[in-house]
Amino acid sequence: MRKIKEKNLYLVLSEECGCGRNALDIAKSAIAGGIDMLQMREKAKPRSELLSLGHELCGLCKKNNVKFIVNDDPVLAKEIGADGVHLGQEDLKKYSIKKTRNLLGQDKIMGLSTHSLEQFKEANTKDLDYIAFGPIFPTKTKDYFIGTGDVEEVLNIAAKPVVFIGGINNDNIGELLKKGARNIAVIRAILKADDIKAKTEEIKRWLLK
Repeated sequence: MRKIKEKNLYLVLSEECGCGRNALDIAKSAIAGGIDMLQMREKAKPRSELLSLGHELCGLCKKNNVKFIVNDDPVLAKEIGADGVHLGQEDLKKYSIKKTRNLLGQDKIMGLSTHSLEQFKEANTKDLDYIAFGPIFPTKTKDYFIGTGDVEEVLNIAAKPVVFIGGINNDNIGELLKKGARNIAVIRAILKADDIKAKTEEIKRWLLK
């Protein structure tokens, strides 16, 4: 049984992208706008702050039936009772997929970033609940992007849900959806918006068409 549904709008939350707004306020507005999953990605905060913020975000998400994911750190995810963890390729050196699964248990969500068709094919054979693929379009988060050329093949071979990420906004989301994408992760398109709730609603409508 899959632990995440299809047609997810997945917000990757980082205060540094939020135009001075705090993470909890951003999360409340985005949840009101209809996000389905929220990842806490705060690389600059000390662990004590991550624990405090993580507990608050976890409680908020549970109250609103939103899946709460912690970036990079399965130990932190377990401490705060998150729904799961998202690992990058570099994280696998410290936390293998097997080690992470043993730590979190079978009921928790595990996602992994992939940045090429080869990485995706490798991840597709692993004990994961979703695979992120990107960055699809140019984004300030990465100094490269991979484009949409492999999207259809990725979806054809996918053994689990695929979350597309990287520079996705209202101008290009339609291109992805036409190729069959069903799960979209967003950072700046929502975090930089003047009205986070309204922008979230706008992007969510694309997914529900």
